[in-house]
Amino acid sequence: MKVTILYENHSGFKKGLIGGHGFSALIEGKGKRVLVDTGTDGRVLLNNMEALEIEPDSIDYLFITHGHYDHTGGLKALLETRSKPLKIIAHPGIFQRRIALKPNKREIGIPFTREELEELGAEFILKVEPFEFAKGFINSGEIERITWDRAVGYFPDGRRDPVRDDMALIIDLGDSTAVITGCGHSGVINIVRHAEKVSEKPVKVLIGGLHLIGASRHLLEDVARNVGAKLYAGHCTGIEAFAYLYCRLGRRIEAIHVGKMIEL
Repeated sequence: MKVTILYENHSGFKKGLIGGHGFSALIEGKGKRVLVDTGTDGRVLLNNMEALEIEPDSIDYLFITHGHYDHTGGLKALLETRSKPLKIIAHPGIFQRRIALKPNKREIGIPFTREELEELGAEFILKVEPFEFAKGFINSGEIERITWDRAVGYFPDGRRDPVRDDMALIIDLGDSTAVITGCGHSGVINIVRHAEKVSEKPVKVLIGGLHLIGASRHLLEDVARNVGAKLYAGHCTGIEAFAYLYCRLGRRIEAIHVGKMIEL
C-alpha cells in the first residue's frame, strides 16, 4: 500500500507542485487506486496529478470525507478530464447547504449540485453505515462521538452544523489498519476508536487533517495520551498544534506536503 499526497497547504520540494488550502490523497494497493477528496481548486489538483504522473482515468474510486468546499472543489474538473464514469463513496449528507460566519458569512459546502456532477459521470454510493467497497478499503460510516469533536459551521437557518457526514477511509493492512481523515471533524480520538471498532484491528497510521487549529492544551494532551498511531498530519491540524504534538510525540508525528509518499 502506498499513499501519495496530491493536495495540501504546503507544496513540498518537487518542482512543479502547487500547494493550496485543502486536502487530497491517492491510495494505491490491492490492484486499486482510491482517491480521497479533491482539494479546493481543480486546476491545482490536476496540475499536481500531472506532475506526479497520475492519470485521472486510472482512479477506480473517489472517497469523499465530508461535504466542505476544500475537500470537494476539484471534483468537477476531475470528472471533466475523465473518459469514463467514477464511483464516488460518501455520506448521504454531503450535499447539505452549509455556511461559515467568520471572518464573514460565506458558503462552505460542495460548490456543485449532485445533478451536474452526475451528468459528468459521477456515480454516487451514499451510505451512513460502514461497508467495504473494494477489497481492503472500508468506509468508516458515520463516526460515533464518545468524546469531544471539532465540528464547525452552520446551516442557513442558524443551527450549528455537527458535520455528521464526516467519515474516514479505513485501509486493511493485515494485522492493523491505516486511516485517512480529511479534517477530523468527528474528533481524532473518536475516529481512531471507531475505526478500531469497525475493523476489529488496531490503527497503526492516521493520515490527514486533524482540525486542531486553536485547540486547547487540554485537547492536545488528550490526543498525545490517547492516540497510539503514527500521525501524518497537515491541512487543518495547525502549525502550533503540530509543534506541540511534535514536542510530545517526536518522530511519531510527521508533517505532510504535496508529493509526500507514505509506504504502509
